[in-house]
Amino acid sequence: MPDSNEIQPLERRKGERRGGATIICAEKGTSTVAILAAVAVGILLAFMLYLIVELRGRVASLEADMARQSAQTKVIEDRLHLTNKNVEAGIQALGSKVGQELATRTAELKAQQERAAAKLAAEQQATNKEVANVNSAVSGVKTELGGAQSEIASTRSDLAGTRSDLAATKAKLESAIGDLNVHSGLIAKSHDDLEFLKHKGDRNYFEFNLKRKQRSPVSTVSLELKKTDPKKSRFTLNVYADDHTIEKKDRSLGEPLQFYTGRDRQLYEVVVFHVGNDGISGYLATPK
Repeated sequence: MPDSNEIQPLERRKGERRGGATIICAEKGTSTVAILAAVAVGILLAFMLYLIVELRGRVASLEADMARQSAQTKVIEDRLHLTNKNVEAGIQALGSKVGQELATRTAELKAQQERAAAKLAAEQQATNKEVANVNSAVSGVKTELGGAQSEIASTRSDLAGTRSDLAATKAKLESAIGDLNVHSGLIAKSHDDLEFLKHKGDRNYFEFNLKRKQRSPVSTVSLELKKTDPKKSRFTLNVYADDHTIEKKDRSLGEPLQFYTGRDRQLYEVVVFHVGNDGISGYLATPK
């Protein structure tokens, strides 16, 4: 069994070895921390350097932008100053021109007023002259009015005579019985009598002049004179109506030659008031 004195140095040496290992481990830990700290500081410095460079670039860009804006502002200020000068020059020129035009316009207006005054005076003189002429004309009209009143009285007298003539004409017109034994009403014996009947308006009247052996349309029918006998005032006439031929043979003046025609079979009349060697004159009367 070993001695206790031998055991103690042995344990002391073991303790020393364990303490040296602890110191070595502590030294190794301290070195690792220092390295990590140095790396962190390096990274931080690099990042700060990057930020400094980036900020300097941005500052340089902002300074360049501010320089461009300053230059543009200077250009705009120069243009505005030039524009103000041009506006002032234009205002001055316009004022001068307006003054000249105002003077010219004033002179023109004055001349126009003078001409208008002269024209008004001339028109006033002409008006006075016309008034004098009108007064003279009024006197003449009064004189003429007296003559017109006399003419009106004469016209009234003539109108009364015309009415008397119309009454006499109506009295001369006779009614007659046609060749179909139908009462024909008033018969015209001349062109003037026929005009009276036309104005009366009881029937439609179509005046005609026929030559021998010439077929002539009258209203909706046709008439053809076959022969005449002026000494006896007689004639022969053909009437063409509705595709039929109606012969009126050896008829006399003023005799109503009657026939029916048309879809409604209306009564038509032919009256002759003049017979010549080669022709006759008369009219065709049709219902309204």
